[in-house]
Amino acid sequence: MTALTSNHHIDNGLLRLLTCGSVDDGKSTLIGRLLFDSKSILTDTLSALDKTSQKRGLQEIDLALLTDGLQAEREQGITIDVAYRYFSTGTRKYIIADAPGHEQYTRNMVTAASTANLAIILVDARKGIQTQTRRHSYLSHLVGIENLVVAVNKMDLVDYSENIFETIKQDYLKFAEELGIETVEFIPLSALKGDMVVERGDNLDWYQGNTLMQRLELGSQFIADENNNENNGAASHEAKPFRFPVQYVCRPKDSTRPELHDYRGFMGRVESGEIKVGESITVLPSGKISTVEAIELGDVQKYNAIKEQSVTLLLSDEIDISRGDMIVKTSDLPTQSKQIDATICWFDDTPLDKSKTYQIRHTTRESKAKLIDIKHKIDVNNLEQQSVNELQMNDIAQVSFKLANTLFTDAYKDNRATGAFIVIDSHSNNTVGAGMIS
Repeated sequence: MTALTSNHHIDNGLLRLLTCGSVDDGKSTLIGRLLFDSKSILTDTLSALDKTSQKRGLQEIDLALLTDGLQAEREQGITIDVAYRYFSTGTRKYIIADAPGHEQYTRNMVTAASTANLAIILVDARKGIQTQTRRHSYLSHLVGIENLVVAVNKMDLVDYSENIFETIKQDYLKFAEELGIETVEFIPLSALKGDMVVERGDNLDWYQGNTLMQRLELGSQFIADENNNENNGAASHEAKPFRFPVQYVCRPKDSTRPELHDYRGFMGRVESGEIKVGESITVLPSGKISTVEAIELGDVQKYNAIKEQSVTLLLSDEIDISRGDMIVKTSDLPTQSKQIDATICWFDDTPLDKSKTYQIRHTTRESKAKLIDIKHKIDVNNLEQQSVNELQMNDIAQVSFKLANTLFTDAYKDNRATGAFIVIDSHSNNTVGAGMIS
C-alpha cells in the first residue's frame, strides 16, 4: 500500500517541512528514505550514493548521504549545516530542511524553522525523549510552527514494540502540555527499513494511523490554502491584515513611450492578506491615504493580489513613497513604535552588548537600535527563566530594543513576516541575531 497517487490534476500547493531532533535520531536517513521510496532521486545521484556507500564498506545504500552534503558531515556522520531538499509527489511540492541535532548548532535550527509549516521531530525509540527533543520542540513552537509530528524512529531496534511507542507518546504529551502545544501527532516508523515512511511495511500492524507520507500529503490542507493560487483559500487571505513592504519604486525612462512618463509603480511582495483594486490604503510612516488604481503581476493586470505574490501597485494619488515604507489597508493598521519587545536567539560568538549600537532589519526597513534590557534568558531544557547580563551564542531570551526609526510591526504569533526581524552588527555587517516580536 502506498500514499502516493498518480492523479496529476490535484495541486495541494507547497509544504515547507523541517526535520529535527537529537543527534543520531535518523533525520538524514528519514529524508533519504522519503526521497528514495517516493522515486524522487535521480539515477546518477543514486549511483553516486551507491559507490560512496560501497567505499565505506556498507552492504546497502546509506540514504543519509543525500543530505549530509558537507565533507565534514560525511566524515563525522552528523549534520552540521541546514540541508535543503526539494521533491514532488504529483499532488504536492515539498521543501525539506534537515536541521542539525547538536546544541551548538541551535542557530541553524532556528533559521530553518522560521519558514517551515510543519516540523517532524524524530525520537530514537531506544532512548525516548532527550534534551534536544525538548529543545527543538520548544523552538518549533516558538517560531510558530503549528503542525508537529513526532516520528518515533528505529522501531526495528526495539522489535516494533507498541508499549515502547505508547510510553514515548505519553512522556512527550506531558512536556507538550507544559509548552502549550495543543496539536501533536505520533507515528512509529523505521527510516532504515522503510516501515510507515512511504509504505506501511509488515511490522507495525498494531498502528492504524497514517504513514508519514500520508500525513504530509493529506493532513495539511489549510496550509495548502494559504500558499496556493488566488482560486483557493480566499477566506484565509482575507482574514490576515494586508502588509506590503515597498522594495522598489519603478519610474520607467523610455523616450519612445510617452505614456510611461507619469508611471509610478510601487514594487514588493505581499507578506500577508489581500488587496483589491479600488480599496483604500495608508502609506507608513507618512500616514497618507490613497486608493489602489491598478495591480500588475509582471505584464498582467490583476484585480487582486494575495500573500507571497510579488506585484506592482499603482495608486490614484501622487504620494512620496520609497523603499522601507509599508502600504497597508486604511482599516487595519499595524503597531508603530520606536521600541520593540521580542524573543531573540543570539547567533554570534561575541555576546549581545548594551553598550553597542546594532542595526535591525525588519521587512524592507532598517533602524539603528540599542539594547535596553534583557528581561530573562530561557533555559529551553526545563523552560526556567534566568536573570543574565549578556547573551552568548545560541542563547534565547526576552529583550527590549530602543530604535532610531519607527517600525511597523505585528506580533509574531499573528504575522510571521511583520513580526520577525534580524539583528546586524554595525561594524562587521554580520547577522548576529534573529527576533520574534511579542
